[in-house]
Amino acid sequence: MLQCEERRARLAAVMDKSGARPADSSWIRDAFAARPRHLFAPDRLWYWDGHAYVPVDRKADPQRWAAEVYAGPDDPAITQITGGVPSSSLSCPAIIADMLDSVMLEPGHRVLELGAGQGYNAALLDWRTGPGLVTTVEVDPTLAAAAQDRSEVLGTGVAVQTGDGELGWPDGAPYDRVVSTYAVESVPWAWIEQTRPGGRIVTPWGRLGHVALTVADDGKSATGWMQGLAAFMPSRTTPEARRSWRQVRGDRPTEDERALALPPGRRNDGNVLFVLRVCLPDVEVFTRTGDDHRVTGFLHDGHSSWATLTACGGGTTLVRQGGPRRLADEAERVLDGWAQQGEPSLYDFGMTVLPDTQFTWCKDPGTGPYGLPHHDPTLSGNRAS
Repeated sequence: MLQCEERRARLAAVMDKSGARPADSSWIRDAFAARPRHLFAPDRLWYWDGHAYVPVDRKADPQRWAAEVYAGPDDPAITQITGGVPSSSLSCPAIIADMLDSVMLEPGHRVLELGAGQGYNAALLDWRTGPGLVTTVEVDPTLAAAAQDRSEVLGTGVAVQTGDGELGWPDGAPYDRVVSTYAVESVPWAWIEQTRPGGRIVTPWGRLGHVALTVADDGKSATGWMQGLAAFMPSRTTPEARRSWRQVRGDRPTEDERALALPPGRRNDGNVLFVLRVCLPDVEVFTRTGDDHRVTGFLHDGHSSWATLTACGGGTTLVRQGGPRRLADEAERVLDGWAQQGEPSLYDFGMTVLPDTQFTWCKDPGTGPYGLPHHDPTLSGNRAS
């Protein structure tokens, strides 16, 4: 398809110019070139029209379809909608490149991937390892069958298995690398058991960021550093009782409104979002930029409490909140404590996973769970079992 080739070349140029492809992993650029993204996209994709997700079909509108596949470095292509929300996608090209870089993959490595989706990421892994060394697990039988068909047609050599990724795939263990393409709150111990000592596990963590863990020589723990900031779809096998922002906010009146003197650097900064995620793990945090170019931060607990923080210029932020919890107040306390500790970046954080628990630390795993004044990580869920 001419539309795809033109857009593919344009996206490659943008990624090169922006540095979205890690310079120390040149193989990633070659893998992207050898395994074109559009060959792994289904005939129907979905996009947000401002009100709902609507389909775009390859035959009916090939230009729009190609535009969705190659939209931009930070844009996913939605490949499946379930219950009105995305349930599978071709991930953002920049995020794919970043995670592949984090894996530290070498030819000959045996790899387990959790979350096959359309089979694209597994095909990129296979390009690097060589044929017959990548196993990918997909819980959705329809997606697994489609990924297997693509593997066979394109000759990628990937073995696609249908199953629950939380359990890994013990038949092929031990693996040199384990990669998850969906987010988990707690890293399954099965992944660590199925990775050789010294092996590496890369997975999105919760609703924000991804981590790279190295399995200890004795196989009894895994620890490693945060690698980046991005939102990922959660595991399908994890019960999701959380309500969405719209459901939590509803049309109820604001219960508290006030002006807050929040420094500009603390409103739309990835480090801010990450420390809030660590210290308020049950709170979802995201930002949006309005037509007036004002940035608003949205917080909700998935149940009944919400808050918004809108930049108004001059160092002033307008706070609105409602529900039993005062989430903006909690966020303010977290950021005050974070500032007192020198505002460590997300790259200063890491994670340790043990058989019955995991915790997030800052700068040194020996310091134990990261905490702030007015914050007890064992109460808020920073320590997970």
